[in-house]
Amino acid sequence: VEFLYCDLASMKSIRQFVQQFRAKNCPLHVLVNNAGVMLVPERKTEDGFEEHFGLNYLGHFLLTNLLLDTLKQSGTHSHNARIITVSSATHYVGKLHLNDLQSRCSYSPHGAYAQSKLALVLFTYRLQHLLTANGSHVTANVVDPGVVNTELYKHVFWVVKVVKWMTAWLFFKTPEEGASTTIYAAVSPEVEGAGGCYLYNEERTKSADVAYDEELQRMLWTESCKMVGISDEANRLD
Repeated sequence: VEFLYCDLASMKSIRQFVQQFRAKNCPLHVLVNNAGVMLVPERKTEDGFEEHFGLNYLGHFLLTNLLLDTLKQSGTHSHNARIITVSSATHYVGKLHLNDLQSRCSYSPHGAYAQSKLALVLFTYRLQHLLTANGSHVTANVVDPGVVNTELYKHVFWVVKVVKWMTAWLFFKTPEEGASTTIYAAVSPEVEGAGGCYLYNEERTKSADVAYDEELQRMLWTESCKMVGISDEANRLD
């Protein structure tokens, strides 16, 4: 195993990572977008983005786009390259505020987290649409890992922490169990060639209705390109 440093909260770090990775001339068969924070107090990344939106979503948006050419070169007709993005059931209650994606008007840790997870689902569906239109041998799917016993909950209210400590063994998945659907999406022959799916407990299921809004998907993609400073040629050609 070889590690390369990448800070998903830094656009500079992401670009440096991609440059280092490309220099190795390695194929890229599987990309798992899994970094995230939850319910953090209002604060910004070094690029000035609200942290949930900047790290959970925009970091993965930029990373995936910068690696797309390598993924396309690595996939074949019989073995597609795969992009797996980890969202959350929280996306079902999320609302995308296109006029205030940075939550500047009214900050809510729960609202900002849910919005970032909804954005990941919208991004995945739009990405799959563009990959299909381009005839690429790359698939993009989104995963709901379930409620997993990890350090992600360190910013929740202390009462919730106590309840979690007392009941995690009964109601929470272990990290290994939480990773199972992501691994399934990454390697299972059952999803070979299948993209644009929302997966939970290793099964395809329905995401929030709003996530299927193609115009919203397109508008979010366009705005995201502006934010991270990349071309939006795909949307203009679509």
